[in-house]
Amino acid sequence: MKRTSFLLSFLGVLCLHFTLQAQLKHVSTSTNVPAHPRIMLLKGEEKEILKNISSDKSWAKLHQAIVAECDNMIALEPLQRIQIGRRLLDKSREALRRIFYLSYAYRTTKNPAYLKRAETELLTVAQFSDWNPSHFLDVGEMTMAVAIGYDWLYHDLQKSSLPVLREAILKKGLEPSLDAKYNSWLKASHNWNQVCNAGMTYGALAIFEDKPELAKQIIDRAIESIKLPMEDYNPDGAYPEGYSYWGYGTSFNVLFLSAINRALGSEFGLSRGRGFLNTGSYVQQMVGTSGKTFNYSDAGSGSGGLNPTLCWFAERTNDASLLFLQKKAFENLSPSVTKDRILPAALIWGKNLKISTAPAPSALAWVGQGKNPVALMRTSWTDPNAIYVGLKAGSPSVNHAHMDIGSFVMDALGERWSMDFGMQEYESLESKGVKLWGREQEAERWQVHRYNNLAHSTLAFDNGFQLVDGYARITSFTQRPVFLSATTDMTSVYRNAVAIAKRGLAIIDQKYVVVKDEITTSDKPTVVRWAMLTPAEVRIGANGSAELFQNGKRVQLKVMEPASVTLKTWSTQPTHDYDAPNPGTTLVGFELTLPSNTSQIINVQLIPEGISVNEDTKIPSLKDWRR
Repeated sequence: MKRTSFLLSFLGVLCLHFTLQAQLKHVSTSTNVPAHPRIMLLKGEEKEILKNISSDKSWAKLHQAIVAECDNMIALEPLQRIQIGRRLLDKSREALRRIFYLSYAYRTTKNPAYLKRAETELLTVAQFSDWNPSHFLDVGEMTMAVAIGYDWLYHDLQKSSLPVLREAILKKGLEPSLDAKYNSWLKASHNWNQVCNAGMTYGALAIFEDKPELAKQIIDRAIESIKLPMEDYNPDGAYPEGYSYWGYGTSFNVLFLSAINRALGSEFGLSRGRGFLNTGSYVQQMVGTSGKTFNYSDAGSGSGGLNPTLCWFAERTNDASLLFLQKKAFENLSPSVTKDRILPAALIWGKNLKISTAPAPSALAWVGQGKNPVALMRTSWTDPNAIYVGLKAGSPSVNHAHMDIGSFVMDALGERWSMDFGMQEYESLESKGVKLWGREQEAERWQVHRYNNLAHSTLAFDNGFQLVDGYARITSFTQRPVFLSATTDMTSVYRNAVAIAKRGLAIIDQKYVVVKDEITTSDKPTVVRWAMLTPAEVRIGANGSAELFQNGKRVQLKVMEPASVTLKTWSTQPTHDYDAPNPGTTLVGFELTLPSNTSQIINVQLIPEGISVNEDTKIPSLKDWRR
């Protein structure tokens, strides 16, 4: 039986291989590649990096951090093939980090200790039984790791190691990607496509001269397939999966483009899409004035740090302002910077860039439409006390999305006042049997506390969930310094509860924030809950006001409309044993009972301490905000 199964699997891969051979859309049959090293950094190009390091302290510090981390790696135990749940991904990522760092350090220092340890790492993972093709991200990253080491160290590795590594790339990387059981990512439009196509392309480039037909087919297939996720950046550059997955999907997309451009001399027109080259601005604008990111969807709650991929965008678009926020990250390297497994790529893509002279961006506001639209506004790039607001539109149906339509973050005085929980670690849920990846309305995903609208700074009607198949776009956007604003029509995600639900956020006179909602009920009454998630201490006051305190700073939350609102708080403690704890956070807001067939305006102000507001200031109807 096992023999029959093996033969069927082998024949299936063989058939797929020959089917692929018959179709070449992008890569010519006569295509050739340079000699090793050919991936990203060609022979002798280390000199350009070393020249940049010698003349720029920022790059020198980063280079030294990588080399020092390689010294630490030499004492580490080799990796073992131990899965966590269904994933081997942490081992693949650590293999990529170690092999990329050690290979870079050897090429730039010629220290044989780095070569020796890199070879140990390569042979260790090459001898794993497999790279876990049932979760193909693991294969994608592991193949990239071994491909970089094989290619970059090709002339210095022991001759006996080369066939072992070549066979591992072929049998544990490329061939499983031809099996329909494992390659559904080829038709996906999310980060799996970007990561897996990049990994397979690196593997194909590494062993190109040994398997030229297969390599050409793998690369050709990737050029066609990766168009799917690259379309998702249209029209403006917003990435549907949010900040963290931008860092994942986009970085591997850029690794892919960088590799084919250097090895094949072309990007095959892939980056000419309307949105992709604009996405560097998106990810920079996603970092608030507090230093924290707008962490909607399955994103972490950390701050924006050093981002190697922005070096590629700055060079590719000739826009040094994309590195403005990176200056601080370079000047004060975080001890955790060497956890970034693609960090050496920053020195490759940045070899012609000067971080210290990067100017501030000119735009104080940015909007991206698409699958998961977002609006981002700030009063300054240089004032640490400046106001920042991010408004989330879109749909819960998007990959990695939450029920967060209408949710917002707000920074002022160097602190975050309205926040987003972001993601909960997947294994903590999956290990308890939570079916996390369903996206239908009744999916268990939406019972996870952090994932539904009851735990976000948005509205809820009758304590109900937003509709998964709903969608909200950014309906208007203004960039006047005295009135930075954005609006969204959320009716589609609340259509089972009300006839109209619209929200607008504005920064008034660069001093304070207004959150305005316009609601029209249907033929049934409803209770609307307005809530804001905050890490601040909340002290409820009189007349619809509350004081928010953190780190010796204060912001006032004041309900201007309707009158006579009673503010309250809700606990953020978990409701299920699988929910993550949420210490130091509170939901503050109010509830209103709305009769049927009526309209209601909600107008809430967020006022940093030291700011006086003219209470007679009239906030116009949302339809007039675009004027």
